[in-house]
Amino acid sequence: MTEFAAPLLDVRSDTVTRPTAAMRRAMADAEVGDDVLDGDPTTRRLEAVVAERLGKERALFFPSGSMANQAAIWVQSTPGTELLLDADAHIIHWEIAATAALCGVQVRPIRGAGSVFRAADLAAGIRAPSIHAIEPSMVCLENTHNGAGGAVTPLNELRALASVARGVYLPVHLDGARLWNAAVATGTSLADFAACADTVMVSFSKGLGAPVGACLVGPADVIARAHRARKRFGGGMRQTGILAAGALYAVDHHFDRLADDHEAATYLARLVDGVGGARVIMPDTNIVMIDLPRPCADDVVARAAALGVRISKWHNSRVRAVAHLDAPIGLIAEHGPKIAQALADALA
Repeated sequence: MTEFAAPLLDVRSDTVTRPTAAMRRAMADAEVGDDVLDGDPTTRRLEAVVAERLGKERALFFPSGSMANQAAIWVQSTPGTELLLDADAHIIHWEIAATAALCGVQVRPIRGAGSVFRAADLAAGIRAPSIHAIEPSMVCLENTHNGAGGAVTPLNELRALASVARGVYLPVHLDGARLWNAAVATGTSLADFAACADTVMVSFSKGLGAPVGACLVGPADVIARAHRARKRFGGGMRQTGILAAGALYAVDHHFDRLADDHEAATYLARLVDGVGGARVIMPDTNIVMIDLPRPCADDVVARAAALGVRISKWHNSRVRAVAHLDAPIGLIAEHGPKIAQALADALA
């Protein structure tokens, strides 16, 4: 089966969004400077806005969330130690072992009793001190949790996780690539979520719809060291204001509308749940994980593509669809039944 060059609906990820016309104008008109030499003025404005919204001293613009995550680990962990984090965390599965290759740190995956780990799971996963055991140096959290279908860890549980970490003097980093979605879904402020961690990464290129970029926020001294890490990782960029202007526009104009994506995801989840024996993890936010009764994800993806709809394979028995700016509920209502058809045909 061949894929359409121009799909009727592309819900592989919220990263496929394209800049709106107004965002493109903001980018074209951006005031720029050499960010490596002097600091780009538009990028400085973005960093100030993000730091204020998350209640942290300073923010630093990165080309990607993965680089920002790794910079946070590089400056807050110690080589030869381990990170404690959820077993399905993005940092473990989707950053190609950067913690080992770049930071000299191994990961200790902690499997939670539920879809994501909780404070009790983290406490149980901390090794007893021993001359023979590797020492932990950091805890990493994720909110929303991509691998768990955009699940939100609520504020009280995030605070409990942070309390466990701080009780054993471990810094906490929050992979908040979709923290915007968590805030909109729960009504919890970004600053309250961010207060649970020493450093936080937020992405602009997912639900907010900007083409590129992320910010790392935290204490000024930590971010100053992260600036050096960004340089070492090759993340120093020049006229970044063109990119930062898109992110600024997204923060100002696309934050509140994330609720529309959550509604669209719920609509799609109800549409396909049970088709051919498939089961859906009902979404907290904008990600729909569809669990298949047997390993045929490649077939489902191919059949959907032949019908003009692009979804993604998560693993052999799971496919994923993500609602976003370019996949509103009307478009999902029109073309979502094709996903149901692909499921029914593949699972017949």
